[in-house]
Amino acid sequence: MADGHDGAARGASARRWRRLSFGAALVVLGVALAIGSGVGSSIPPTAGQRAAALETQIRCPSCVDISVAQSSAASAIAVRREVSRLVAAGESDQAIERRLVGQYGPTILLAPPASGLSALVWLIPLVAGVLALGILGVFFWRRSRSWRRLRTDADADARPGSKIGAETGAGAEVPA
Repeated sequence: MADGHDGAARGASARRWRRLSFGAALVVLGVALAIGSGVGSSIPPTAGQRAAALETQIRCPSCVDISVAQSSAASAIAVRREVSRLVAAGESDQAIERRLVGQYGPTILLAPPASGLSALVWLIPLVAGVLALGILGVFFWRRSRSWRRLRTDADADARPGSKIGAETGAGAEVPA
């Protein structure tokens, strides 16, 4: 009986350590993401950095799905010059994007706006991912419960004097 109790205590201890290590990994991941994103950075970007960041978010008007930063087409060069001029004039990023959308239409932005019907482009994959993770979690939870139940049943069957052990002759000596 002491062996079963020690095994249960070891299993509980192992589960506790797994939970703690998972929690620690999540904390480390969160800190790494916060540091990498520059959350604590207090230095404002320079005009050149702002222009370069905007150029990666604006689609080349005469190209297919590449930014003006990646394109060497004449229209891309013209948009890059306009962005640099507007940044130097002190326009905000949102004002520059609104101006370009007014000139070229909403397809000028590589990322769809996060409002109105376009928000579904962001929302549907998020909901699908959460749903998939939930289904996967339920699957593994049910699977672990069935394995635990099978192990418990197998342990009960293997004990001397159990109903199944007596029927199959388990534990009885075989004549030579």
